[in-house]
Amino acid sequence: MFGFVGQHQYFGSDYMIQEEDWDRDLLLDPAWEKQQRKTFTAWCNSHLRKAGTQIENIEEDFRNGLKLMLLLEVISGERLPKPDKGKMRFHKIANVNKALDFICSKGVKLVSIGAEEIVDGNVKMTLGMIWTIILRFAIQDISVEETSAKEGLLLWCQRKTAPYRNVNVQNFHISWKDGLALCALIHRHRPDLIDYSKLRKDDPIGNLNTAFEVAEKFLDIPKMLDAEDIVNTPKPDEKAIMTYVSCFYHAFAGAEQAETAANRICKVLAVNQENEKLMEEYEKLASELLEWIRRTIPWLENRVAEQTMRAMQQKLEDFRDYRRVHKPPRVQEKCQLEINFNTLQTKLRLSNRPAFMPSEGKMVSDIANAWKGLEQVEKGYEEWLLTEIRRLERLDHLAEKFKQKCSLHESWTSGKEELLSQKDYESASLMEIRALMRKHEAFESDLAAHQDRVEQIAAIAQELNELDYHDAATVNARCQGICDQWDSLGTLTQKRRDALERVEKLWETIDQLYLEFAKRAAPFNNWMDGAMEDLQDMFIVHSIEEIQSLITAHDQFKATLPEADKERMAIMGIQNEIMKIAQTYGIKLAGVNPYTNLSPQDISNKWEAVKQLVPLRDQMLQEEVARQQANERLRRQFAAQANIIGPWIQTKMEEIGHVSVDIAGSLEEQMNNLKTYEQNIINYKSNIDKLEGDHQLIQEALIFDNKHTNYTMEHVRVGWEQLLTTIARTINEVENQILTRDAKGISQEQLNEFRASFNHFDRKRNGMMDPDDFRACLISMGYDLVSNGEVEFARIMTLVDPNNTGVVTFQAFIDFMTRETAETDTAEQVMASFKILASDKPFITVEELRRELPLEQAEYCISRMTNALYGESDL
Repeated sequence: MFGFVGQHQYFGSDYMIQEEDWDRDLLLDPAWEKQQRKTFTAWCNSHLRKAGTQIENIEEDFRNGLKLMLLLEVISGERLPKPDKGKMRFHKIANVNKALDFICSKGVKLVSIGAEEIVDGNVKMTLGMIWTIILRFAIQDISVEETSAKEGLLLWCQRKTAPYRNVNVQNFHISWKDGLALCALIHRHRPDLIDYSKLRKDDPIGNLNTAFEVAEKFLDIPKMLDAEDIVNTPKPDEKAIMTYVSCFYHAFAGAEQAETAANRICKVLAVNQENEKLMEEYEKLASELLEWIRRTIPWLENRVAEQTMRAMQQKLEDFRDYRRVHKPPRVQEKCQLEINFNTLQTKLRLSNRPAFMPSEGKMVSDIANAWKGLEQVEKGYEEWLLTEIRRLERLDHLAEKFKQKCSLHESWTSGKEELLSQKDYESASLMEIRALMRKHEAFESDLAAHQDRVEQIAAIAQELNELDYHDAATVNARCQGICDQWDSLGTLTQKRRDALERVEKLWETIDQLYLEFAKRAAPFNNWMDGAMEDLQDMFIVHSIEEIQSLITAHDQFKATLPEADKERMAIMGIQNEIMKIAQTYGIKLAGVNPYTNLSPQDISNKWEAVKQLVPLRDQMLQEEVARQQANERLRRQFAAQANIIGPWIQTKMEEIGHVSVDIAGSLEEQMNNLKTYEQNIINYKSNIDKLEGDHQLIQEALIFDNKHTNYTMEHVRVGWEQLLTTIARTINEVENQILTRDAKGISQEQLNEFRASFNHFDRKRNGMMDPDDFRACLISMGYDLVSNGEVEFARIMTLVDPNNTGVVTFQAFIDFMTRETAETDTAEQVMASFKILASDKPFITVEELRRELPLEQAEYCISRMTNALYGESDL
């Protein structure tokens, strides 16, 4: 960058000796010069702005020496000699010399830098002079662990950035290229300004610009470098980097010194605060522990006994809770109190402070004495509790035994009076009455067995009274209640036995009537169910005879109704007798016969239903008679036509078959006969349509059989479609035979011979031969199928049956036989014909084709030839 050889030529200070090892070969690098110009300019302006001015061009704005002198005054805080105000060259040189003299007065030797080079605007000399100023006033005073300026600044940077990932500061050039080192310096001192975790090593320009912007905005460090220049330069300029980094050192160094001093003060204050806190905690814990002992001792000294075992056990449980729950934390507090006291005394002794003296009565010895008294009272209280509990144990045992027996007895008698007072027998059946009687007998046995327990209860109550039990009044009251209840149960038991025996006799009479009702009601109900089922049966009939049979059976049923009504009246009489007995003796009937689920109302309702269904059945049968009569008319009408059409179709099929196999007459005569047949068939279509109409009426009437004919509509349809197909196929076959005959030049005699052979081997007479019949036909006509028979026959079959249908039609047979016996037009013959039309030319024109051929054939030929030109035709 500079025009001089080495930095040590300009600076005589000892702190600059390490600069000798800098790379001198790169000093003239234009990229370095650009970085130094920008950095030094920004550095100068960061100080000049304090005086309200700045520079734009570093080699121009310092030429008159005025701003150079002003810069030195700002950064040194000292006044320089008064500058010359003239604008002549010697005035400028004088001012620059005043500045250089001031620099030299600070112990800096300027070698080869004269005022004339600065006044003449020598860039390299000017930059060298500014670097000298930066070293003296911004970097020289930096010293970490007695290192030189450069090494001290480098060591400071290394220590500050050591914890950060992807940062390894080893120099002042390439270690700063990715921008992470600068961001780490900022984050170390001001973590609120940069989120270091979001920075990426592969974004050096973004990292550098982030550091530049944050430093300028929040740290008052102007932007002295250009991110793109640093990234795109293999080795950025050390002077520029050092200048910029030194600004961070000065920005953060003061804060670190203040922080160190504050930490030292805080450490001393923290020790005092901790000691005071320990003193306060000791006083608080000692007061709380002594207060707890003071409150606890009166509770332990209370020896008032409780009257019940439960209450005394609760006292013992409370004491155990005290030993398990309440006292252990206090033991820990006592131990912790002693530990805190010893720790506090040690800390005070180490910090040369006087020993701690607790308040009066709160010494460790005071607490120990109070604790000893507490434990003595505890021991006496526990012994008293155990003695009193043993004393109450015997009384409590007797009282508990009394309660247990009373509870068992009261549990057994609970609800017994209500049960004995029930009148459930008034609405019970005979079976239920007998069950109630057996249940009552079992209760009487149980009642007698409990007499012993009642006597035991009375004996225990007497013993508790003799022992002066504290709650004897309650025991006596409970015992008296049990004795009174026992007398009441005996009286109620006898009354219930008398009532059950009386009702049982009445129910035996009613039960017999119930059984008779059930025996006669069940078959009668079954008869009515069968009658209703028959009357509602959804019958399906298909003839007059079937409906007449149903009518006869219905008339026979109606004749049995008077006798059935007599049986109904007898069954209802039995029910009336049951109701009379119940009303007379006040018995509440359950309303359900134990021997049947049928009620009198069921019998009456079902009988009314049977009577209502009889006329409805009459009406349904008469309506069905009318429907069957109409269906019979439809059957006869359809049968009359079907019996004519069916044979007619069959006859026509046979006639067409005879025409197709008849070899007499020419093909044209056969064609005329077939056309005549076809027209007759078409004219017959109206008869088929009429039959379809009658068939639709039959289907709408849901008629599925017809004894008057063997022909169904489906048979007629299939026969008609076969007839149309057969006549069309036969006509087509004759047409193909005519085409084959004319195209192949076959005589009528040859065709007749082929037909005779085909008909002979058409064993099914359906116009098709199967492969075996076709093989026999070929052998009969002289084909050799012995030496290489299977292969040859397979080849022939691919010709006559290309679709592999498994049959050989007459047309396929004719095509094969004519292919074997007749000659066809060869390709050479066709080409020769075209040459004739073209008058022996090697080509033929469209006009010649249209002139020589019929219009339709000419257009077809032209289209095929056009497609052949594009590979789309094989003509």
